[in-house]
Amino acid sequence: MALTNLWVILGCGAVTLLSRVIPFALLKKFHLPAVVIDFLSFVPIAIMTALCCQSLFVAHAGHWATLNLANCYAAIPATFAGILSKSLLVVVVVGIMAMAVIRYFQWG
Repeated sequence: MALTNLWVILGCGAVTLLSRVIPFALLKKFHLPAVVIDFLSFVPIAIMTALCCQSLFVAHAGHWATLNLANCYAAIPATFAGILSKSLLVVVVVGIMAMAVIRYFQWG
């Protein structure tokens, strides 16, 4: 059993490494068109939107999604911190502090 787990871990590590290294190795030799670079500039925005929506809504099978109130309350000061500071570190720290306060007072 332990040998199987070792092979699974090594295999997953190899797949992860190759999937992250091969694109950089290939793109180092080629130049992407400006249209592709412009399109790829939207990827971080799309990923952050998906992550935020996933944490703000709770899915229920066969029903509409509902809001996770604790996460929504914590997102408000974190959003303002992001607008004011333009710093991801500040957003994360403010969001963690807001969630700590919300959980301490059990507001969510």
